[in-house]
Amino acid sequence: MPKLPEPPARLTLPAITTTLPAGTTVWRIYFTGGAHPAVWDTFRFFGPTLSRFDHHDPPPHVQAQGILYTASEPTTCLAELFQMTRIIDRVSHGPWLVGLELQRDVVHLDLTGRWPTQAGASMAIHSGPRPRAQRWSRAIYAAYPHVEGLLYASSMHANQPAAALYERARAALPATPVFNRALADPALLNRLSAAATRLGYGMV
Repeated sequence: MPKLPEPPARLTLPAITTTLPAGTTVWRIYFTGGAHPAVWDTFRFFGPTLSRFDHHDPPPHVQAQGILYTASEPTTCLAELFQMTRIIDRVSHGPWLVGLELQRDVVHLDLTGRWPTQAGASMAIHSGPRPRAQRWSRAIYAAYPHVEGLLYASSMHANQPAAALYERARAALPATPVFNRALADPALLNRLSAAATRLGYGMV
């Protein structure tokens, strides 16, 4: 049996949830240029893409399901976003780093504990085949209408906390961010250089 089997046709196991309380700051990196420019609070309604927990129905198209990937600290965002090249690119497609303070509690299914194994998956949900993890995300979304996102461990940054927010959490986003700067901003250079060193990444 594979370490990350397919999800069951219907999940009946009770959800094990973690609540990120109002006032929690989460971080993300978004692109202001390229083929699909975004703004700081944009959920992505096109999918599924190659991202791990996209809960969109295939084939890829614009649909009602939206997702927004966040992390508890900026270094995790950098590790995840630039994992394919392992080079922090401060310029291409205009990447910006934004900090968002949640305006209300947000309920997440906790994938960092025992739930994945009890549900028939495993901790490989954090690092195994992405299309299969997406099918788990779709099953979770259908089974637990009160769940607004997934709390998971970053396989690229020492299992640090990360969260994929479903569009159900849109009302928790603030009207304005607490932090919002381009990665190309000279004020971020030292921080980005330190993060690159910690991760063993290059930087341009």
